[in-house]
Amino acid sequence: MQTAPSPRPESERPVVLVVDDAPSSLGMLCDTLEASGYTVLVAADGEAALQRLELVVPDAILLDGLMPGLSGFETCRRIKANPAWAHIPVLFMTGLSETAHVVEGFECGGVDYVVKPIRAQEVLARLHTHARNARITRMARDAVDVAGMGVVFVDTRGRVAWRSPQAALWLHALEDPVAPGLLPASLEAALAPGAAIAVGTATGMRLSVRNLGAAALGETMLLFAMQRDGAAGGASSARLAEAALTPRETEVLSWLAKGKTNRDIGEILGTSPRTVNKHLEHIFEKLGVETRAAAAALASGQLA
Repeated sequence: MQTAPSPRPESERPVVLVVDDAPSSLGMLCDTLEASGYTVLVAADGEAALQRLELVVPDAILLDGLMPGLSGFETCRRIKANPAWAHIPVLFMTGLSETAHVVEGFECGGVDYVVKPIRAQEVLARLHTHARNARITRMARDAVDVAGMGVVFVDTRGRVAWRSPQAALWLHALEDPVAPGLLPASLEAALAPGAAIAVGTATGMRLSVRNLGAAALGETMLLFAMQRDGAAGGASSARLAEAALTPRETEVLSWLAKGKTNRDIGEILGTSPRTVNKHLEHIFEKLGVETRAAAAALASGQLA
Protein backbone atom coordinates (compact mmCIF):
# COMPACT_ATOMS: atom_id res chain seq x y z
CA MET A 1 0.00 0.00 0.00
CA GLN A 2 1.43 3.36 -1.06
CA THR A 3 1.71 5.92 1.73
CA ALA A 4 0.96 9.61 1.30
CA PRO A 5 4.01 11.89 1.07
CA SER A 6 5.01 13.64 4.28
CA PRO A 7 3.81 17.25 4.42
CA ARG A 8 6.49 19.85 3.91
CA PRO A 9 7.45 22.15 6.80
CA GLU A 10 5.46 25.41 6.83
CA SER A 11 8.58 27.41 5.93
CA GLU A 12 9.07 25.39 2.73
CA ARG A 13 5.50 25.52 1.45
CA PRO A 14 4.94 27.81 -1.56
CA VAL A 15 2.68 30.76 -0.77
CA VAL A 16 -0.28 31.84 -2.90
CA LEU A 17 -2.27 35.03 -2.32
CA VAL A 18 -5.97 34.76 -3.23
CA VAL A 19 -7.63 38.13 -3.83
CA ASP A 20 -11.44 38.15 -4.13
CA ASP A 21 -14.19 40.34 -2.72
CA ALA A 22 -16.16 37.17 -1.83
CA PRO A 23 -13.44 34.84 -0.49
CA SER A 24 -16.04 32.62 1.21
CA SER A 25 -17.16 31.45 -2.24
CA LEU A 26 -13.66 30.10 -2.89
CA GLY A 27 -13.60 27.72 0.07
CA MET A 28 -13.16 24.61 -2.07
CA LEU A 29 -10.33 26.22 -4.04
CA CYS A 30 -8.50 27.28 -0.87
CA ASP A 31 -8.97 23.83 0.65
CA THR A 32 -7.58 22.21 -2.51
CA LEU A 33 -4.55 24.50 -2.49
CA GLU A 34 -3.86 23.82 1.20
CA ALA A 35 -4.19 20.08 0.66
CA SER A 36 -1.77 20.31 -2.28
CA GLY A 37 1.00 21.86 -0.19
CA TYR A 38 0.39 25.60 -0.57
CA THR A 39 0.10 28.17 2.20
CA VAL A 40 -2.94 30.30 1.28
CA LEU A 41 -3.26 33.98 2.15
CA VAL A 42 -6.52 35.81 1.47
CA ALA A 43 -7.30 39.47 0.73
CA ALA A 44 -10.80 40.86 0.11
CA ASP A 45 -9.81 43.71 -2.22
CA GLY A 46 -6.95 45.27 -4.14
CA GLU A 47 -5.81 47.64 -1.40
CA ALA A 48 -5.71 44.80 1.12
CA ALA A 49 -3.68 42.73 -1.36
CA LEU A 50 -1.07 45.48 -1.74
CA GLN A 51 -0.84 45.76 2.05
CA ARG A 52 -0.27 42.01 2.26
CA LEU A 53 2.54 42.25 -0.25
CA GLU A 54 4.32 44.76 1.99
CA LEU A 55 4.61 41.98 4.57
CA VAL A 56 5.15 38.84 2.48
CA VAL A 57 6.00 38.16 -1.17
CA PRO A 58 4.02 35.11 -2.39
CA ASP A 59 5.04 32.66 -5.09
CA ALA A 60 1.85 33.43 -7.07
CA ILE A 61 -1.33 35.50 -6.94
CA LEU A 62 -4.89 34.47 -7.85
CA LEU A 63 -6.68 37.75 -8.53
CA ASP A 64 -10.34 38.56 -9.15
CA GLY A 65 -10.74 40.95 -12.07
CA LEU A 66 -13.83 42.80 -10.79
CA MET A 67 -13.79 44.09 -7.22
CA PRO A 68 -15.20 47.19 -5.50
CA GLY A 69 -12.67 49.99 -5.19
CA LEU A 70 -9.37 49.06 -6.81
CA SER A 71 -10.08 46.64 -9.67
CA GLY A 72 -8.06 43.50 -10.18
CA PHE A 73 -6.62 44.89 -13.41
CA GLU A 74 -5.39 48.08 -11.69
CA THR A 75 -4.09 46.04 -8.75
CA CYS A 76 -2.06 43.95 -11.18
CA ARG A 77 -0.62 47.07 -12.82
CA ARG A 78 0.56 48.33 -9.43
CA ILE A 79 2.09 44.97 -8.59
CA LYS A 80 4.01 44.85 -11.87
CA ALA A 81 5.18 48.45 -11.43
CA ASN A 82 6.99 47.50 -8.21
CA PRO A 83 10.37 45.83 -8.96
CA ALA A 84 10.14 43.79 -5.75
CA TRP A 85 6.85 42.22 -6.87
CA ALA A 86 7.09 42.27 -10.67
CA HIS A 87 8.30 38.66 -10.87
CA ILE A 88 5.19 37.23 -9.14
CA PRO A 89 2.91 35.40 -11.62
CA VAL A 90 -0.66 36.77 -11.51
CA LEU A 91 -3.55 34.53 -12.59
CA PHE A 92 -6.89 36.25 -13.06
CA MET A 93 -10.11 34.64 -11.84
CA THR A 94 -13.20 36.36 -13.17
CA GLY A 95 -16.60 35.93 -14.73
CA LEU A 96 -15.59 38.35 -17.48
CA SER A 97 -14.99 36.23 -20.57
CA GLU A 98 -15.26 38.86 -23.33
CA THR A 99 -12.18 39.24 -25.52
CA ALA A 100 -11.58 42.83 -24.37
CA HIS A 101 -11.39 41.74 -20.72
CA VAL A 102 -9.11 38.81 -21.50
CA VAL A 103 -6.79 41.11 -23.45
CA GLU A 104 -6.76 43.66 -20.62
CA GLY A 105 -5.83 40.90 -18.18
CA PHE A 106 -2.75 40.00 -20.20
CA GLU A 107 -1.83 43.61 -21.03
CA CYS A 108 -1.69 44.60 -17.37
CA GLY A 109 0.73 41.76 -16.61
CA GLY A 110 -1.33 38.64 -15.96
CA VAL A 111 0.06 35.28 -17.08
CA ASP A 112 -3.23 33.36 -17.20
CA TYR A 113 -7.00 33.89 -17.16
CA VAL A 114 -9.45 31.53 -15.48
CA VAL A 115 -13.18 32.08 -16.01
CA LYS A 116 -15.58 31.50 -13.13
CA PRO A 117 -17.08 29.25 -11.92
CA ILE A 118 -13.69 28.05 -10.73
CA ARG A 119 -12.64 24.43 -11.22
CA ALA A 120 -10.17 23.89 -8.40
CA GLN A 121 -8.09 21.14 -10.02
CA GLU A 122 -7.68 23.16 -13.22
CA VAL A 123 -6.56 26.22 -11.28
CA LEU A 124 -4.15 24.05 -9.29
CA ALA A 125 -2.54 22.70 -12.46
CA ARG A 126 -2.17 26.17 -13.98
CA LEU A 127 -0.87 27.62 -10.72
CA HIS A 128 1.74 24.91 -10.31
CA THR A 129 3.07 25.46 -13.84
CA HIS A 130 3.29 29.25 -13.59
CA ALA A 131 4.79 29.25 -10.08
CA ARG A 132 7.43 26.71 -11.12
CA ASN A 133 8.31 28.60 -14.30
CA ALA A 134 8.59 31.89 -12.40
CA ARG A 135 10.82 30.28 -9.77
CA ILE A 136 13.13 28.70 -12.35
CA THR A 137 13.33 31.94 -14.36
CA ARG A 138 14.19 33.93 -11.25
CA MET A 139 16.87 31.45 -10.15
CA ALA A 140 18.36 31.35 -13.64
CA ARG A 141 18.53 35.14 -13.87
CA ASP A 142 19.98 35.52 -10.39
CA ALA A 143 22.48 32.74 -11.07
CA VAL A 144 24.11 34.88 -13.74
CA ASP A 145 25.17 37.24 -10.95
CA VAL A 146 26.68 34.51 -8.76
CA ALA A 147 29.83 34.42 -10.86
CA GLY A 148 30.34 38.15 -10.37
CA MET A 149 28.89 38.96 -13.78
CA GLY A 150 25.75 40.58 -15.10
CA VAL A 151 23.72 40.43 -18.29
CA VAL A 152 22.01 43.29 -20.13
CA PHE A 153 19.74 43.16 -23.18
CA VAL A 154 19.61 46.30 -25.32
CA ASP A 155 17.00 46.86 -28.03
CA THR A 156 17.57 48.41 -31.46
CA ARG A 157 16.92 51.92 -30.10
CA GLY A 158 19.59 51.67 -27.42
CA ARG A 159 17.11 51.09 -24.60
CA VAL A 160 17.82 48.60 -21.83
CA ALA A 161 15.18 45.90 -22.34
CA TRP A 162 16.26 43.73 -19.38
CA ARG A 163 19.12 43.54 -16.91
CA SER A 164 20.11 41.08 -14.22
CA PRO A 165 20.20 42.41 -10.62
CA GLN A 166 23.99 42.79 -10.52
CA ALA A 167 24.09 44.51 -13.91
CA ALA A 168 21.34 46.88 -12.72
CA LEU A 169 23.58 48.08 -9.87
CA TRP A 170 26.50 48.72 -12.20
CA LEU A 171 24.33 50.45 -14.78
CA HIS A 172 22.81 52.72 -12.15
CA ALA A 173 26.27 54.04 -11.28
CA LEU A 174 26.89 54.97 -14.94
CA GLU A 175 23.37 55.99 -15.98
CA ASP A 176 22.82 59.41 -17.50
CA PRO A 177 20.08 61.11 -15.40
CA VAL A 178 18.94 62.95 -18.52
CA ALA A 179 18.35 59.72 -20.45
CA PRO A 180 17.17 57.06 -17.98
CA GLY A 181 16.51 53.65 -19.46
CA LEU A 182 19.06 54.08 -22.26
CA LEU A 183 22.43 52.37 -22.38
CA PRO A 184 24.96 54.89 -20.95
CA ALA A 185 26.91 56.74 -23.61
CA SER A 186 30.19 55.40 -22.20
CA LEU A 187 29.06 51.87 -23.11
CA GLU A 188 27.66 52.50 -26.59
CA ALA A 189 30.85 51.23 -28.23
CA ALA A 190 29.99 47.78 -26.85
CA LEU A 191 27.03 47.58 -29.26
CA ALA A 192 29.40 46.97 -32.17
CA PRO A 193 29.41 43.27 -33.18
CA GLY A 194 32.07 41.35 -31.25
CA ALA A 195 33.08 44.41 -29.22
CA ALA A 196 34.81 44.13 -25.85
CA ILE A 197 35.42 47.33 -23.90
CA ALA A 198 36.27 48.42 -20.35
CA VAL A 199 35.37 51.71 -18.64
CA GLY A 200 36.51 53.21 -15.37
CA THR A 201 34.16 53.63 -12.41
CA ALA A 202 34.04 55.96 -9.44
CA THR A 203 35.31 53.13 -7.19
CA GLY A 204 38.58 52.83 -9.10
CA MET A 205 37.59 49.53 -10.67
CA ARG A 206 36.91 48.85 -14.33
CA LEU A 207 33.68 47.55 -15.80
CA SER A 208 34.28 45.23 -18.74
CA VAL A 209 31.50 44.78 -21.30
CA ARG A 210 31.49 42.10 -23.99
CA ASN A 211 29.02 41.90 -26.86
CA LEU A 212 27.65 38.34 -27.04
CA GLY A 213 25.66 38.99 -30.21
CA ALA A 214 22.01 39.10 -31.16
CA ALA A 215 19.31 37.65 -28.94
CA ALA A 216 15.54 37.40 -29.40
CA LEU A 217 13.54 40.27 -30.93
CA GLY A 218 16.67 41.84 -32.40
CA GLU A 219 18.08 42.71 -28.97
CA THR A 220 21.82 42.70 -28.25
CA MET A 221 23.14 40.73 -25.29
CA LEU A 222 25.95 42.29 -23.25
CA LEU A 223 27.97 40.49 -20.57
CA PHE A 224 29.21 42.69 -17.70
CA ALA A 225 32.06 41.97 -15.28
CA MET A 226 33.83 44.19 -12.76
CA GLN A 227 37.63 44.05 -12.78
CA ARG A 228 40.00 44.93 -9.95
CA ASP A 229 43.09 46.44 -11.53
CA GLY A 230 46.18 44.45 -10.56
CA ALA A 231 44.25 42.18 -8.20
CA ALA A 232 43.65 38.47 -8.43
CA GLY A 233 39.92 39.08 -8.44
CA GLY A 234 40.33 41.29 -11.47
CA ALA A 235 42.34 38.62 -13.26
CA SER A 236 39.65 36.03 -12.60
CA SER A 237 36.95 38.43 -13.73
CA ALA A 238 38.83 39.25 -16.92
CA ARG A 239 39.42 35.56 -17.59
CA LEU A 240 35.73 34.82 -17.25
CA ALA A 241 34.82 37.73 -19.49
CA GLU A 242 37.33 36.68 -22.16
CA ALA A 243 35.92 33.15 -22.13
CA ALA A 244 32.70 34.56 -23.62
CA LEU A 245 30.49 31.97 -21.96
CA THR A 246 26.93 31.80 -23.23
CA PRO A 247 24.16 32.76 -20.75
CA ARG A 248 23.31 29.09 -20.21
CA GLU A 249 26.98 28.19 -19.65
CA THR A 250 27.21 31.04 -17.14
CA GLU A 251 24.17 29.65 -15.31
CA VAL A 252 25.71 26.19 -15.18
CA LEU A 253 29.04 27.55 -13.92
CA SER A 254 27.26 29.64 -11.29
CA TRP A 255 25.48 26.64 -9.82
CA LEU A 256 28.69 24.58 -10.06
CA ALA A 257 30.43 27.22 -7.95
CA LYS A 258 27.70 26.78 -5.33
CA GLY A 259 28.51 23.08 -5.03
CA LYS A 260 25.61 21.69 -7.06
CA THR A 261 25.88 18.33 -8.81
CA ASN A 262 24.99 17.81 -12.48
CA ARG A 263 21.66 16.34 -11.41
CA ASP A 264 20.93 19.33 -9.16
CA ILE A 265 21.81 21.78 -11.93
CA GLY A 266 19.67 19.87 -14.41
CA GLU A 267 16.65 20.06 -12.11
CA ILE A 268 17.14 23.78 -11.50
CA LEU A 269 17.53 24.63 -15.20
CA GLY A 270 15.00 22.11 -16.49
CA THR A 271 17.46 20.00 -18.48
CA SER A 272 19.14 16.60 -18.22
CA PRO A 273 22.39 15.84 -16.32
CA ARG A 274 23.89 14.73 -19.64
CA THR A 275 23.19 18.16 -21.17
CA VAL A 276 24.71 19.83 -18.10
CA ASN A 277 27.84 17.71 -18.56
CA LYS A 278 28.07 18.80 -22.20
CA HIS A 279 27.86 22.44 -21.11
CA LEU A 280 30.64 21.81 -18.59
CA GLU A 281 32.88 20.35 -21.30
CA HIS A 282 32.50 23.61 -23.26
CA ILE A 283 33.06 25.68 -20.11
CA PHE A 284 36.28 23.81 -19.23
CA GLU A 285 37.57 24.31 -22.76
CA LYS A 286 36.80 28.03 -22.80
CA LEU A 287 38.30 28.63 -19.36
CA GLY A 288 41.34 26.47 -20.06
CA VAL A 289 40.78 24.24 -17.02
CA GLU A 290 40.43 20.49 -16.65
CA THR A 291 38.46 19.95 -13.43
CA ARG A 292 35.23 21.03 -11.78
CA ALA A 293 37.22 22.38 -8.83
CA ALA A 294 39.30 24.69 -11.03
CA ALA A 295 36.24 26.05 -12.82
CA ALA A 296 34.41 26.56 -9.52
CA ALA A 297 37.40 28.37 -8.07
CA LEU A 298 37.39 30.87 -10.93
CA ALA A 299 33.70 31.59 -10.45
CA SER A 300 33.82 31.61 -6.64
CA GLY A 301 36.56 34.17 -6.72
CA GLN A 302 34.07 36.69 -8.01
CA LEU A 303 31.83 36.43 -4.93
CA ALA A 304 34.18 38.39 -2.71
